[in-house]
Amino acid sequence: MAVLTRMFGVERLQLAEDVVQEALIRAMQTWPYYGIPENPAAWITQTAKHLALDILRREQNFRKKEPGIVAFQQQGPLGTPTENSVVFDTEIPDDRLRMIFACCHPAIPREAQVALTLKTLCGLGIGEIANAFLSNESAIAKRLTRARKAIRDADIPFEIPHGEALDGRLESVEQSLYLLFNEGYKASSGDHLVREDLCREAIRLVEFLTDHAVGDSPRTHALAALMLLNAARFPERTNEMGQLLRLQDQDRHKWDRRLIARGLFHLGKAASGKELSAYHIQAGIAACHCTAPDYAATNWKQILARDDQWIARDPSPIIALNRAVALTHVQGPDAGKSAVESIDNPKALEKYYLRYAVLGDIEFQRKNYDVAADLFATAADLTIIKTERAFLLERMHQCKSKGSDYVATNPMDT
Repeated sequence: MAVLTRMFGVERLQLAEDVVQEALIRAMQTWPYYGIPENPAAWITQTAKHLALDILRREQNFRKKEPGIVAFQQQGPLGTPTENSVVFDTEIPDDRLRMIFACCHPAIPREAQVALTLKTLCGLGIGEIANAFLSNESAIAKRLTRARKAIRDADIPFEIPHGEALDGRLESVEQSLYLLFNEGYKASSGDHLVREDLCREAIRLVEFLTDHAVGDSPRTHALAALMLLNAARFPERTNEMGQLLRLQDQDRHKWDRRLIARGLFHLGKAASGKELSAYHIQAGIAACHCTAPDYAATNWKQILARDDQWIARDPSPIIALNRAVALTHVQGPDAGKSAVESIDNPKALEKYYLRYAVLGDIEFQRKNYDVAADLFATAADLTIIKTERAFLLERMHQCKSKGSDYVATNPMDT
């Protein structure tokens, strides 16, 4: 997508999407018979490029773009610069990251920039984007339509921003990468809770960004730290059967120490400035978990303090729910229940399954087992991830049997 849009212009996003889909269909039809090519990505890109050229040849304005396209085709098969091409220090050499910056053009409304990036370059569906924004699919579809209309009406070129233009788009780029990672860390649809491929790509791009002059900022380093520290727990987030593991049940010796070290390195770099962003706060919470030798040693008071900082910046119901969990660990289940019940804008959490999962844990601690079982059953009904549903139903059965060996934990910390 990034290569094709770089060739034909950001105003042709729909064309790029269409020909990529057609190229993928052709791959599914031919590869089983002729074998997977040595470079599958290059095959798909080249096929999509030929399909796009066939379409553009029918258009009158194709001749205007032909010289640039011919020059571009002389580069590598994936659109990477040739050995003799020049990439300035202020430019972004990675195609996908360049395209994300292009999608975050200031002429496009901020939320539409991020939605467009997640749809066009990150491959998320409208439902997944709606989940990321706590919105509905209709609203996201309208947002994407407005973004594409803004591109057409403003005649936005596919430009490679540099200098101050990069700085002005950085916040939207960071948010796009943050939401991409979140979708991979806890998928909103499908059979699997974790989509490591999305998380790895988000980490690759954010570390690429921190290595570039425009992204070498405390906030971007904090975002990198947040991703790496959370990704370090991947080996133990699920068991060999794909079933969810609670934080307290995870073998910390199997956490990826290399990723933790990289995360703490970026967290140190993030502390170099005076800014305290939401990424700083979340990375600090992740560091509390990653540096605790075991679950019992987790510094919940420090986590609660960071949640207080976070909610002071952003009084979101989701953040308030996180804070209620930390408060439960510090002050007990009665305080946690009061905190959940006092969350502003309760309608925003009315169909959010983790609200009921959190309350289920709290009621279990309060020994209200029947109430807890009903809450876990409601949470299971509201989630569409099979592994999460199985986990919540198991919790429901534990409540019904009044299992005395269960110690409540934060389902959002799994």
